[in-house]
Amino acid sequence: MKLASLKGGRDGRLVVVSNDVAWCTDAGTIAPTLQAALDDWERCEPLLRGLAESLEHGGVPKDRFHEHHALSPLPRAYQWLDGSAYVNHVQLVRQARGAEMPESFWTDPLMYQGASDGFLSPRDTIPLADAAWGCDLEGEIAVIVGDVPLGSSREEALAAIRLVMLCNDVSLRNLIPAELGKGFGFVQSKPASAFSPVAVSPDALPGWSDGKLSGALLVELNGKDFGAADAGVDMTFDFGTLVAHAAKTRALSAGTIVGSGTVSNRGEDGGPGKPIAEGGLGYSCLAELRTVETILHGSAKTPFLLGDDTVRIEMKDAKGHTIFGAIEQQVERV
Repeated sequence: MKLASLKGGRDGRLVVVSNDVAWCTDAGTIAPTLQAALDDWERCEPLLRGLAESLEHGGVPKDRFHEHHALSPLPRAYQWLDGSAYVNHVQLVRQARGAEMPESFWTDPLMYQGASDGFLSPRDTIPLADAAWGCDLEGEIAVIVGDVPLGSSREEALAAIRLVMLCNDVSLRNLIPAELGKGFGFVQSKPASAFSPVAVSPDALPGWSDGKLSGALLVELNGKDFGAADAGVDMTFDFGTLVAHAAKTRALSAGTIVGSGTVSNRGEDGGPGKPIAEGGLGYSCLAELRTVETILHGSAKTPFLLGDDTVRIEMKDAKGHTIFGAIEQQVERV
C-alpha cells in the first residue's frame, strides 16, 4: 500500500497511490489526512488496503499522481527523531574533525529530536540565507510508527512501524560544531527536512526484512550520480532497535517519524567508500565525501551546497521503477 498527501490545507489531503506511482484516488471518506488515519489505524488500515486494491483493478475513480502536487506524507508531525544507524558515517565524520569515536557508539544508537512542526515538500526549494553555513543534503530512510508504549521491545517496536519513506535531512554543517559545543544539541544547524512524495507499507517493499530496507539509495547532485549506497548494508542499528531506543523512557505517539541517519557503506577494503566515478558506491551526503577528501588529501575540495544546486534522492525497484517517487530540490538563497 502506498499513501501520499496532496496539497490542500495545512496537513494535506490523503490519497492512495498506485503501485507504479502513476495514479491516485481520494481517501477522504476513510480519513481526511494521513495523521487522522494513523490515529485510527485499526479501523483505517483495512479500508485503505481495500481502496488500494480497487485502484489497482480500476474499480474506483482515479487521477494522475503528480509528484509536484505532493506534500511530504506527513506535512508536520508530532515528533521527528533522527538516529545514526550507519556508524561508518559517524566514524568518518568524527575522524575528519579529529574527534575520538567512543566505543559505545557501536552499541548504543545516537539520536536527536528535530523540528517537526513543518517539513519541506519533496519538490520545495531548500532556503539558504548564508552559504557560509555549509548546507548539506543527507539521504536517509525513515519510518512512521503507530503508538509505541514506553519500554517496548525491539520486536514490539518493529510491529509498530506503519510506513516507510525517504528523507533529505538538510544540515548546516558549519553551524554544528559550535552548537554541539554548548552541550545542548542541534537547533539552528538542523533546518526543515523533506520526505519522499509517497510513504509505503513495509509489506509492499520487497527489500524490507527484519527492520532494514535493502536497495540502492540513489542520490544525484546537479544531474550527476553522486551516491548509490545500499540502505540494507552496514546498518548497525535496524529500525526496530532505533524505535525501541526512542521509546526507552517515553511512549511514542502515532505519527512519530524515526530516521536512519545518512545511509553509508564502507569501501570493498573496509575503509572509506569511493566516489561513483572511481568505481565506488559514492555517498549520501557531502560531508562524507569531504571527510574522505580530508583523510586522503589533507583538506576537503568539494564545496557544500550553493544557490541553484539541485539534489535528487530516489529508490527504484528491480525493474527500474520508482518506489517512493523522488525528492528533488534546488537550493535557493533567501
